[in-house]
Amino acid sequence: MVHTGRVPELPEVEALAAFLRERAVGHAVARLDTPAFSALKTFDPPPTAIAGLEVSGAGRHGKFLDLEIGGSAPGAPDALHLVTHLSRAGWLQWREKLPAAPPKPGRGPIAARLRLDDDSGFDLTEQGTQKRLALYLVRAVTDVPGIARLGPDALDPELTVERLGELLTAHGGQLKGALTDQTMIAGVGNAYSDEILHVARLSPFKPAGRLSEAELARVHSAMVGTLRDAVERSIGQRAATLKAEKRSGLRVHARTGLPCPVCGDTVREVSFASKSMQYCPTCQTGGQLLADRRLSKLLK
Repeated sequence: MVHTGRVPELPEVEALAAFLRERAVGHAVARLDTPAFSALKTFDPPPTAIAGLEVSGAGRHGKFLDLEIGGSAPGAPDALHLVTHLSRAGWLQWREKLPAAPPKPGRGPIAARLRLDDDSGFDLTEQGTQKRLALYLVRAVTDVPGIARLGPDALDPELTVERLGELLTAHGGQLKGALTDQTMIAGVGNAYSDEILHVARLSPFKPAGRLSEAELARVHSAMVGTLRDAVERSIGQRAATLKAEKRSGLRVHARTGLPCPVCGDTVREVSFASKSMQYCPTCQTGGQLLADRRLSKLLK
């Protein structure tokens, strides 16, 4: 699989959870190997604690993937949670039959391998030199610091237009930064924030707390509609094809230099650090081109 360098966001993680519910739930764990020692961020319980326990569920918390293990049978111990954040260069690669030998520690791409009782399972892989994939084995999902800090889920029905307005006002930054702040709204990252803002016809640099009622309604509608559409496209996809499915549904993100599908103007880019964002000047900024130097304000 060719890595695209885009962080899996709410729709892709939701689809991975659905995929694991179909393939892994009901099977017992044979073993968990962690050849990339730095990937496993917890030590109690140890990886050996899930050997022999049945996978009982799979879910999502923001951009965290949660595999529930144990706790389903009468008298069984409480479930443990194997939680993964794939970060920018990580992915889950499912195999119907894993190699017999465990992965060797070293500099290879495999960060962890979960083998099930029928020798199927998955590798968590990470490309590149910056190793940021994180794996946690915990008794409660709130033991994962990133999950404990999450704001309401972007598709939570309780995240109404009014509540979204309160959160954006409290954030105090610019709209792009507010939408991608996981402590404010969980699940939206760089790619889908570009898509949401394009649908809402708003500049990424617009102050988040200064939206009119109509603009706020557009952001809420765009967020829910964009993410639900992406989830519907992603559910049912094999893990290996999810990234290609994400690319195929994007309107402006990662489409620099191509025509906007709405107005035909050229999609423009602003680069910062190791990321970039894309927007349509005609649809979003009244024809104004955004300068890279302004992006420093976005990250405050």
